[in-house]
Amino acid sequence: MSSVIRLLPDHVANQIAAGEVVQRPASVVKELLENAVDAGATAIKLVVKDAGKTLIQVIDNGKGMNEIDARMCFERHATSKIALAEDLFQLQTKGFRGEALASIAAIAHVELKSKEHTAELGTHVIIEGSKIVSQEVAVVPDGTSFSVKNLFFNIPARRNFLKSDQVELRHVIDEFERVALAHNNIQFTFIHNGSELFNLPASNYRQRIVNVFGGKTNEKLVPVQESTEIIEIHGFVAKPEYAKKSRGEQFFFVNDRFIKSGYLHHAVTAAFEGLLKDGTHPSYFLYLTLPANSIDINIHPTKTEIKFDDEQALYAILRATIKHSLGQFNVAPVLDFQKDDLDVPYSYEGTKSVEPTVEVDTFFNPFESMKSSSNLANQIGSTILKGDFNPFETVKPKSSSFSGGSNTSFQEKKHKSGGWETLYEGISDAKEIILTSANHQFDEEVITGSLFDDDNVQATHHQQSYQIQKKYIISPIKSGMIIIDQRRAHQRILYEHYIQSFTVKQNASQQLLFPLSLYYTVYEMELLRGIESELIQMGFLFDEISNEKIIISGIPVSITESEVSIVLEDLLNDLQDNVPSDVMILHDRISKSLAQSLAVKTGTYLTDKEQENIVNSLFGCENPQTSPFGKTTFITMKVEDIDKKFM
Repeated sequence: MSSVIRLLPDHVANQIAAGEVVQRPASVVKELLENAVDAGATAIKLVVKDAGKTLIQVIDNGKGMNEIDARMCFERHATSKIALAEDLFQLQTKGFRGEALASIAAIAHVELKSKEHTAELGTHVIIEGSKIVSQEVAVVPDGTSFSVKNLFFNIPARRNFLKSDQVELRHVIDEFERVALAHNNIQFTFIHNGSELFNLPASNYRQRIVNVFGGKTNEKLVPVQESTEIIEIHGFVAKPEYAKKSRGEQFFFVNDRFIKSGYLHHAVTAAFEGLLKDGTHPSYFLYLTLPANSIDINIHPTKTEIKFDDEQALYAILRATIKHSLGQFNVAPVLDFQKDDLDVPYSYEGTKSVEPTVEVDTFFNPFESMKSSSNLANQIGSTILKGDFNPFETVKPKSSSFSGGSNTSFQEKKHKSGGWETLYEGISDAKEIILTSANHQFDEEVITGSLFDDDNVQATHHQQSYQIQKKYIISPIKSGMIIIDQRRAHQRILYEHYIQSFTVKQNASQQLLFPLSLYYTVYEMELLRGIESELIQMGFLFDEISNEKIIISGIPVSITESEVSIVLEDLLNDLQDNVPSDVMILHDRISKSLAQSLAVKTGTYLTDKEQENIVNSLFGCENPQTSPFGKTTFITMKVEDIDKKFM
């Protein structure tokens, strides 16, 4: 009986292994860039065509390879990084498995040019599908140049699973940024389809972050610094007001290696507790340095997840460090109980305090007023007894004392009226002035005799809809009533409006008095360039679209200037995972994104006219039953259903 278990050929084994190492063009970029860093390069250049599907080339000025190493590097499990199993716990380099180049060569056309600094000539190797086509001596510059062409040429099924160029380019940019941020002392250049996306000179960490994410990033950063026996932390966190709805700018580096850790991410968000708006995420760039024997980086194929010996201690230190930095730089409110002096406003700084003075009137007699009141009562009583009392006559005391620092008295004269007839003089004139005055309006309270009189019943008929809990609109119909979700209904109205704008290809635009400048990352700018024609068709007008900012001179009529940045940010977040190649699908995605961003929010008060407008516009749509996202916009309740509630 023949055996059924046999060894796979090397080229088949390499193709299977390539599935773990090379998932997309970004995987090749990661491996080649890390190899260039391990080679001690001070300048690395990345050249990509068609998001890496056609060409990925990495050129470095590292130490290079000789003829034997240039051939051996494509063999499986061939590496210069480790020799023993114990070396796995003392790793200081990036690539150490020796599988990357063998896997890449199995599924692409690879061309290698390399030369050591001390050698006069270099070597040139060409490999296609794990087969060495040629290797010869050549005149090449110092360092190494890897060219990977036609990725997955011999595995068409894997190539068909690749996304659009925009999505694949985003993954390539992500890997490039992770390596560039971890090694600020190396110059990096990134060229895509002949245009330069990044040119990052060697600099400090802060300047590297600013060069990668744009000049406006500098004002967002808050430095973080802490050194303990367990861990050293340095880096930056963004101020809470710059928190984003997406999780793009979140970077952890452990010993100059990018990692992902949900546990450490929770420590950062816990430090921002109470400072972030709902639905937003903080940005951070944190570099952690730990002993190599306290971490295990060999637990995940992509090496982006590592295991720590003492995660709880790291969590507490990281959270406390960020919290301290936010308070130290006045980002979060703190109380300093050891501070001697209080902070004084600038307008009062340098002025001397004035002590309050208390003045006492030594001549004040509290019984003087009682004497005056007694004399007044006696005077009125004697007048009544004599029969000379006039109720319209003003009687005043003969004398009163005034205390103001000196004892002064004076005599007041009595003002006698000529007779009681003079009391009503001028009243008719005053009445006429009040009635003819046009500048005064008085609220009149209408008192009705019945709670349900005819006037009130007629008034309620003018109210066609009602708002409940600032969320639902209730409108009466013949069979009962209809309950409308105001947000979903408005989403449907806006969605069909924008779809129609794409169909008609004529949308009104309003010019801005002052052009609006908005700053984005390199990949976000690439996305905006890809949908520029669609945005112009909707009413946006652009004066400039550079590598890091756009200048907008006109916006659609339905959007206010304050909503532009929110609308574009939401649109970029919705399209960053995938940009449809089909025009109709792209229009649908853009319309849904704008409808979701601009629709009236739950909890917004609507006037009677706004409620009526939503009701009428909703039932003027082609599909009023559901929102653009397939959710119900309204329900109906018949009178019979309401009657059953009272049975």
